[in-house]
Amino acid sequence: MSAKSVLTLALAAFAAGCASPGMRDAAPTFDAVRVTEHRDGDDLLTAGLGPDGLRAAAPPAFADPARPTPAELRRRALWSNWRGIADLSPGGGYGALYGSTARVPGREYHALARVPGARQPHRVVVQVPDAFDTGRRCVVVAPASGSRGVYGAIAVGGAWGLPKGCAVAYTDKGAGTDWFDLDAGQGIALDGTVAPAADAPLAFAPDAPAAGSGVRGIAVKHAHSQDNPEAAWGLHVRQAAEFALQALDRAFPQAAPFRFDNTRVIAVGISNGGGAVLRAAEDDAPWLDAVVAGEPNVTVQGAIPLYDYTTQAALLMPCALRHMGVPLPPAVGEACIAAAEAGLVDGDDEAARQRQAYDRLRARGWTDEALRGGAISVSFDLWRAIAATYASAYGRFGVDEHPCGIRFAATDANGQPRPATDAERAAWWADASGIPPGAGAQIVARDGIARQLRCLRELWTGEGEAAARVRAGVAATRAGAPRAGLPVFVVHGRSDGLIPAAFTSAPYVRHAREAGGDVRYWQVANAQHFDAFLGLPVFAAQYVPLLPYVYEALDRTWAHLESGAPLPSDAAIPARPRAGSPLDAAHLALPQR
Repeated sequence: MSAKSVLTLALAAFAAGCASPGMRDAAPTFDAVRVTEHRDGDDLLTAGLGPDGLRAAAPPAFADPARPTPAELRRRALWSNWRGIADLSPGGGYGALYGSTARVPGREYHALARVPGARQPHRVVVQVPDAFDTGRRCVVVAPASGSRGVYGAIAVGGAWGLPKGCAVAYTDKGAGTDWFDLDAGQGIALDGTVAPAADAPLAFAPDAPAAGSGVRGIAVKHAHSQDNPEAAWGLHVRQAAEFALQALDRAFPQAAPFRFDNTRVIAVGISNGGGAVLRAAEDDAPWLDAVVAGEPNVTVQGAIPLYDYTTQAALLMPCALRHMGVPLPPAVGEACIAAAEAGLVDGDDEAARQRQAYDRLRARGWTDEALRGGAISVSFDLWRAIAATYASAYGRFGVDEHPCGIRFAATDANGQPRPATDAERAAWWADASGIPPGAGAQIVARDGIARQLRCLRELWTGEGEAAARVRAGVAATRAGAPRAGLPVFVVHGRSDGLIPAAFTSAPYVRHAREAGGDVRYWQVANAQHFDAFLGLPVFAAQYVPLLPYVYEALDRTWAHLESGAPLPSDAAIPARPRAGSPLDAAHLALPQR
């Protein structure tokens, strides 16, 4: 039975005396702790859904859509996060060729942690399997990818660590799906249910005018926390690891204390989670034993940061892809118009402007592989969604303060903002990916898309207080080199069109090695950013999943830590798509051991 027992405790009763050395200035602070058990038809990895339930096209239903239970919300959150990260389609190889959806019974520990100086907490969850071996103590720390909720790395760290008997610690990195309804004055409680603002602690309660004051819509934690959470990613990961030790102390008091010097800790993440584990690797304290980062969103000094290439791609990529003959939805043409109006392209005719956009992106460092992979981001309007959210986060702008007049709200059939319904609000925590549009929330703005994109770009290239705040926020996210002697493994797809390796992994690896870092780097041909899209035949015919290489990197790293096996060399992996046939080992072309 899912969540058979629930216990809410004060921090003092749970974590007294648990501070660990090397925590910079202070031990982590937790507002509350909730413990649940998952056995007898429920489990840690799939909430009892198993592979068939995870593959189901429809999400697990709520008995009462307006008032789902915590167990229903958790089950649906696992379903949506699995499907948002992994290719579970028949023939895709998951569970047969790589990966696991094993039923793993155990306990979960939930809490709200707060980094020093932060206005808002971040979620941490620790999954402790019943098969945890106190004689071979291991913790996998897995921060969420993208802006996902706290289960956003279940298919990454959970799928690898839980079947091995390791505890797995998660964090939403200060983003996540704890949205706040400004009209109803309601947010998300620790158990995922909706609660009034007065019912502390909420996972996100923004500074905003009270309900009924005229401010309408949805406050999104990543955009409106006013914390610039990306600047603290490494500390978020560290606090999740600290919480794991505390959870293990409670789970196995006869084997306590669990400390960093007697427990193996591996950090793994993809996308933003990959950037987060690389930021954690900078910590000079020897609490981490190894790091594996897949397709990491990471920026080092001298590299082109995410906000720069995102806002440029939003304007130029539609034109460039048309020059390349890549089919796009008609609606994206407005971005190409915006590029011309902004003076970014100025050819005599449409063909010349398209060629100029292509040439400018190529000169910036985009490869043809990455540009083709970027068609996904163009088609799904991801560039605008990312730029709108990250501009607010980097500038630490509060609710209704976005310099481009952008906000988020439920909308009616005419695209006009309206209050969210009870059922929409109740499903946010389980269904949302962390950034609108999605889960009933849309991007609304005072201007059309073309002007929005120009305004977002000018927050990087322009002058004024707002632009200065955004650039300062970006500068605060730059990564340093990893701790000397720490094994670091970076895996990236050559066709990644959302976080191109040329701007992220490649400069990071150079920077780390110049500083003496112990870094391995695998580049995978025909792998783009979104494994989940490979369930669509058009993408399965072009690309391979990246998760098999992340799992393999974890296996190689584990063998190195466990038995001293040598870590592999760098590799350019000649993977090839399955093109209608079931994925097999020959398609993946994993480097030989």
